[in-house]
Amino acid sequence: MVSRTLCIAQESDADELLSTDDFALLVGMMLDQQFPMEHAFRGPRKLADRMGGFDIHKIADADPEEFEELAATPPAIHRYGRSMGRRVQELARYIVQNYDGNTAALWTDGDPDGKEVLKRLEKLPGFGAQKARIFLALLGKQRGLAVASWREAAGAYGEDGSRRSVADVTDAESLTQVREFKKQAKAAAKVK
Repeated sequence: MVSRTLCIAQESDADELLSTDDFALLVGMMLDQQFPMEHAFRGPRKLADRMGGFDIHKIADADPEEFEELAATPPAIHRYGRSMGRRVQELARYIVQNYDGNTAALWTDGDPDGKEVLKRLEKLPGFGAQKARIFLALLGKQRGLAVASWREAAGAYGEDGSRRSVADVTDAESLTQVREFKKQAKAAAKVK
């Protein structure tokens, strides 16, 4: 994997956690819906600060009501802090139960190709086909994922030089370009 620090959250502490903890990056991706992208990817850092670290097993084992409260405490991890807190916990439990708590096993166990990694991502709680493709592209473009055919499996999100998703955010300028792309895509969809 590439060791370069990500610049998705646009805050050094949050981006450092995303760069060094695969589960934090996965949680940020899950939170990236109906909420500004950089704020979604700051969610894991907020949880880490409140929990004294970002431990997938502690998250999975936490009392659900207490964890919801932790996620909803201002500043909340998401506009829908409680429900997203539940989703984070579901995601943690899924990774613990299916991958022994090793998030990277999603894309490393059994030497999978891009299509297989995509299938695994689509099975995750809080992930659908589009989110799975975007995350696969993020792994390939910014984390050095070296599995066969990841670009094909990621579809348009895997295109080199595109500015269509979080997979393409490497600094403040590219964040602005991705926002502009999304704005134009939304406007075009309304016209149809």
